[in-house]
Amino acid sequence: MSVETDSHGRLYLSATLRRKYGEKFHVVEYEDRIELIPIDEDPLQAVRDEIGDALEGTSREELREEALQRAKQEVEDDIERAKREAEDTAE
Repeated sequence: MSVETDSHGRLYLSATLRRKYGEKFHVVEYEDRIELIPIDEDPLQAVRDEIGDALEGTSREELREEALQRAKQEVEDDIERAKREAEDTAE
């Protein structure tokens, strides 16, 4: 399917697509394309439906701390990867 923007830069999505995916989308930009990711009307319920009771009994503070630790680890991994790539390029 192809769509074009109008003179105001808007995209028209058919009623069929809007019924299937909803009215709200997150736009993800890549170097060579964009993607529209549907946003659930109740994002928290969508998360609950997806993970079930996997987080039952876990406090928000514990979840926040775990997310922070994961983010820090990802940054450290990215820095190490960049260092290795720079060393490989220099050789």
